[in-house]
Parts: sequence; C-alpha cells; structure tokens
Amino acid sequence: MLRVSRLTDYATVVMTCIAAHPTDVLSTAQIAEEARLELPTVSKLLKLLGHAGLVESFRGVNGGYRLARPAEAISLADIVEAMEGPIGLTECSLAEGHCERQSTCGVSGSWRAVSGTIDGVLRAMTLAQMLAGRPKAPAVQANA
Repeated sequence: MLRVSRLTDYATVVMTCIAAHPTDVLSTAQIAEEARLELPTVSKLLKLLGHAGLVESFRGVNGGYRLARPAEAISLADIVEAMEGPIGLTECSLAEGHCERQSTCGVSGSWRAVSGTIDGVLRAMTLAQMLAGRPKAPAVQANA
C-alpha cells in the first residue's frame, strides 16, 4: 500500500488550520487545539515546516505562526517534500544513477512516469483547495 506518513498527514492538517486564519498569528497551543493534535507533535511539525519555508514564526508575547506565503501558492507537494523529501516511488524515479540495476531494468521508465504523474497531481493541489474541502472547525481565538 502506498501512503504518506502519519506526520505528513498531520502536517497537512496543521497547514490547513493555519491557512484558515490567513491574517492571524496563531500560537502552537491554538494550532494544536484546533487540529486536535498533541502539542509536542505540532511543535515538531511547525519546526520542519518552518525550515522548509512554509510557515514563518514570530517570537514574543503575541508570537506564533502564520503561512509564509498565500495558501494558493503552497502545493501539497511542498508539504510532502518538507516532511518526506523528494517525491519518488522508487529510487530510480528520483534521479538517474540511484539504482545499480537501472541500465538493465525494463520497468524503471514506467516507474518514472508513475512518479511524475503523482508529483504532478500533488503540485496541482494547493493548500487553498485542501482548505476548501475541510469541515469548519470551531473558531480559535487568534493572537493580535
């Protein structure tokens, strides 16, 4: 079965929570409450998402997180890559020379095509689209 990791799934939940409050700076606790995830998990996710340039953090009493760019400009692929690295179903679909059998393999080209299709779908789906399909959560009081 092909599937993303639990942390990647949670990262999309966290990102949609933040995207639901586009002008607000949300604390980690606020995000955890709205996402219904444990605070340490949300902290870990925010750190990884910040390193990937998807969220920006603010320090201080009114500190927290917000999206680094509009939800329309963040793809699902951006989130998956922030959590899992490059998108590829097999080693040979990531780049040439990653597999010792590539020169004699009859299916590597097909795997590259499948990986490319999945990559394209993930790049076409934006965070704004993910947010549009999300059930309405109770309002969270945002920092000013």
